[in-house]
Amino acid sequence: MSATRYAYLGPEGTFTEAALRQLPEAATRELAPMVSVPAALDAVRAGKAAAALVPIENSVEGGITTTLDELAVGQPLMIYREVLLSISFALLVRPGTQLADIKTVTAHPAAQAQVRNWLSAHLPEAQWESAASNADGARLVQEGRYDAAFAGEFAAATYGLEPLVTEIHDAENAQTRFILVGRPARPSAPTGADKTSVVVWLGPDRPGALLELLQEFAVRGVNLMLIQSRPTGAGIGNYWFAVDAEGHIADRRVAEALMGLKRLSPDVRFLGSYPRADVRPEELAPLRPGTSDEEYVSAADWLNRCQDGRF
Repeated sequence: MSATRYAYLGPEGTFTEAALRQLPEAATRELAPMVSVPAALDAVRAGKAAAALVPIENSVEGGITTTLDELAVGQPLMIYREVLLSISFALLVRPGTQLADIKTVTAHPAAQAQVRNWLSAHLPEAQWESAASNADGARLVQEGRYDAAFAGEFAAATYGLEPLVTEIHDAENAQTRFILVGRPARPSAPTGADKTSVVVWLGPDRPGALLELLQEFAVRGVNLMLIQSRPTGAGIGNYWFAVDAEGHIADRRVAEALMGLKRLSPDVRFLGSYPRADVRPEELAPLRPGTSDEEYVSAADWLNRCQDGRF
């Protein structure tokens, strides 16, 4: 395995690269752009990269389905870190291009929802074409295949383009969440502000099947931060669920919730417990009474004494 290479969704100039460069260790790694999320994750699976940074969620469109699907199947991978990046687009063009000259625009499909209103107001007749990434859209503009691309302003210099318009975003404070993914190993120690990600399959369809799974979290005071359904491919009505929960697998309440899922679900894939990027431990609300590790230990001690006849 290449211990010094980090793969990412490329080409050069993507928001993913900008997010990756926020990690301190990126300065000492070889950063390898990949043509797609599956290619980046497969580089890790094949031992060609120690880790890969890929997008998994944005605040406008929700979960990135390509990433979720790739993590749910195939050789298991694990999430070690997350990075949040504020997203604002620039309209990149070849030098000399004016707004009136633009007939075709391109970007990653996830960008469309974040610039739709601006596009309707300023370029209502422009034809949209999807690109593999926003930076790849910039490359296609450089090659003359499209008139303009929505991408990060920082990508302009890489592709010899000019930012015709900057600070484009339909939603204020839009963010994308990226994850650093590697091969499975022991999770890092809990920080007090952590997140645990799993994929859960439903059993036979019946009333309350999903509710039973969610109650494993609810009764233990574990807050869910994301839950998204995805089709299994086995027919209409068959789904698995991607779940992000507050807490760490080392926390008793989280561990017991995961054991409950394993008892009820035909399959559960643990994707990792890792530090949250959006909050510090001191900013978290207090745990619900009865759900701290100390209270779990006290309850277990009481049960042991009951079993031994030591009331």
